[in-house]
Amino acid sequence: MQGDAEADGEVLAGRAERTAPKAPKGPKASKGSARGTYAVGDARRQKILDTAVEHFAQWGFNASSLARIAADCGITQGGLLHHFRGKEDLLLSVLAQSEQHDVERLFSAPAESVAAHFATVVELAADNERRPGIVRMFNTLVGESGNPEHPAHAYFTQRYARVLGYTVELLEAGVACGELRPDTDCEAVGRETLAVMDGLQIQWVLAPGSVDMPARLRGFLDRLLRDISATPRVDPG
Repeated sequence: MQGDAEADGEVLAGRAERTAPKAPKGPKASKGSARGTYAVGDARRQKILDTAVEHFAQWGFNASSLARIAADCGITQGGLLHHFRGKEDLLLSVLAQSEQHDVERLFSAPAESVAAHFATVVELAADNERRPGIVRMFNTLVGESGNPEHPAHAYFTQRYARVLGYTVELLEAGVACGELRPDTDCEAVGRETLAVMDGLQIQWVLAPGSVDMPARLRGFLDRLLRDISATPRVDPG
């Protein structure tokens, strides 16, 4: 998902917080008992998020049902609403978790160079192949969110702006340090890179067995880097 992310690890500001359980009546619960209660609550919340990914991927936001998601988790809709205020809250929490995964997994430290950043982007594509539900959900929701009234419209608009901004900054730093040619159109290169990543994800979802997403992306980025590098690069192949 695209995958893509920012160096500062910023995640969606509207991410929902889990409601703390009420203090039990009578004798004070032990610390061990409290930890067990929280662990069960955290596990249930994660199951809801994982199940919601599959539902949003298959049916999109509007056709997904909290009642069906809850049933697939083995809980009531009221039990689900103990963790999330509603379907929109659940959607934004799913998106925030996915973005946080990308940041923590691959983008927690600043890239040392444009070449290093491109290598990390290929790693992200490989990581996404191991998370087909997330990729399907991303493609479905991006298409839906073209509608300004969609609850994820603002999220995806801001996300693309953040990812593009981060990529352009990194490319401009590459120009400034002499890694890239001084005439590099950093915004155009950034947009082209994002477009290729998203396009490959769509092709992969439609026919996973026929598209090697990391290999195709690596080939594109290697050619791109040769074109914009300030010094000639040797073809690794």
